[in-house]
Amino acid sequence: MFDFTGKTVLITGASMGLGEGFAHGFAQAGADLILTARSADLLEAVAEVCRSKGSTVTVVPGDVSVEEDVARVVAKGIEAHGKIDALVNNAGVSDMRGIAPEQFDMETWNWIMSIDLNGAFMFMRDVGKHMLKSGGGSIVNICSIMGHGANELNVIAYTAAKGALRNLTLQLGCEWADRGVRVNAVSPGFIVTEMVRPALEGMGMDKWIASRTPMRRIGELDEIVQPVMFLASDAASYVTGHDLNVDGGTNASNGYYQIPPIHQAWNADIAPRVGVGYEGIQPRPDWYEAMSAGIPGIHYTIDTTGEA
Repeated sequence: MFDFTGKTVLITGASMGLGEGFAHGFAQAGADLILTARSADLLEAVAEVCRSKGSTVTVVPGDVSVEEDVARVVAKGIEAHGKIDALVNNAGVSDMRGIAPEQFDMETWNWIMSIDLNGAFMFMRDVGKHMLKSGGGSIVNICSIMGHGANELNVIAYTAAKGALRNLTLQLGCEWADRGVRVNAVSPGFIVTEMVRPALEGMGMDKWIASRTPMRRIGELDEIVQPVMFLASDAASYVTGHDLNVDGGTNASNGYYQIPPIHQAWNADIAPRVGVGYEGIQPRPDWYEAMSAGIPGIHYTIDTTGEA
């Protein structure tokens, strides 16, 4: 769908999950790659697959939260390839302990910020400087729907970091636009990779997440890879400072239902809904059947005689 022949793409957090998917996608499209993450062994495994697709790959292990590592990854990448045409700022962490905000410790807060925000900025700064000198390039930040607003699944430090990264995207997308560097973001909803699929399906989380998503399913890896490649490509040459939601409609809604709204049952005899809708995963409450014909006094006459 996209042609990156002759282009060099730097991907952070490339050892697994979304980062691995991005690496495979860009390699398939002809790009040469600079891959970084903390695990050299995992990176080499991803690199071998990408090389089998014809990509020239440079592996530079490093910690995105360490400024010296960021500078080294960028310098070695440029030394090996002569340039960086696109950066995919993917590295990120969260906290799965389920700690409430009022109990959240600063050690974990600072750890998440150091990677999800500080590391992303340092890569934008150092790669952006190279792109500004060389005449252009594209940066795609991996933000999150969690950076757009409140969510019962959110981790307080994660939402702060991703919200800040989104604002950095808007700021730098405008600030560097006149010098040929585009900065955009993709905000994924829940995307399943093979790494997390067994856990999500085994716990039933996939069904619960689908129940609050307008498209009624979790996103697949390819559905996030292609939008990222679009924003990195020349097809998006007039797009900058944009955050693209890839979330099955989640952020377009004001909260979506887990049981069908009662009004969907109204008028079924004279103007039924077309097509089969979502049945929901929650048992319908007692009042549901009582209200299924409409609101008493509005949609049908209330029997005031007491007669059957």
